[in-house]
Amino acid sequence: MIKINLLPQRRVKRAAASDDSARPLVIGIAALVAAGAAIGVLVDRPKRARLAELREANAQLQADIAAKNRQLLGYAELKKAAEEADERFKAIQRLIGAKVVPANVLHELGEILTTSKYPTMTEDMVKRTGNGPESDPNKRFQPDWDPSHVWLSGFSDNSGDFKLEGGAATESDITQLAKRLAASVYFADVIPAGAERVADQQTGASFYRFTITGKVVY
Repeated sequence: MIKINLLPQRRVKRAAASDDSARPLVIGIAALVAAGAAIGVLVDRPKRARLAELREANAQLQADIAAKNRQLLGYAELKKAAEEADERFKAIQRLIGAKVVPANVLHELGEILTTSKYPTMTEDMVKRTGNGPESDPNKRFQPDWDPSHVWLSGFSDNSGDFKLEGGAATESDITQLAKRLAASVYFADVIPAGAERVADQQTGASFYRFTITGKVVY
């Protein structure tokens, strides 16, 4: 009698079947790895290269801007000074057109309407407008006041009695102008006669129309 053992053969078949079922999984993983590598080469690498180019261009642009800013250093201050001088000239021309005013009075108004300039004062008035022990709070004026916030529209002189008219951004600007006029040796009995809030007809922006009266000291 011949006996045949079929068990080992069955195991071999099972192992072969297991290898066959795992093969597609291995192929799929390999395909994903290859696809990832292809994406890295075809998509990611060009984007990184483009990003590097943009960063380099931006750095160059920033360097150019810095160089231009160094070339323009001081331009803003010069422009502001020129604008202030122009406004000062226009204000004086309006006064000249309104009435013949002595040159010293015109010069004094020009100084008062110039940034960082002070009126012509006596030694006693300098102390009273300063911050020392002899100062007077009612006469002390703000040293960093910006006179460009005030513009003049008219000046009249009737036998030594003057009337100054114009506009200002705020009521405080009118006060600062009046204090400087009162401190000047060329003006006396200075009184801010009134301030009316109005709107500009062209822009609609509001401002204060004012009148300051007093006496001119020739």
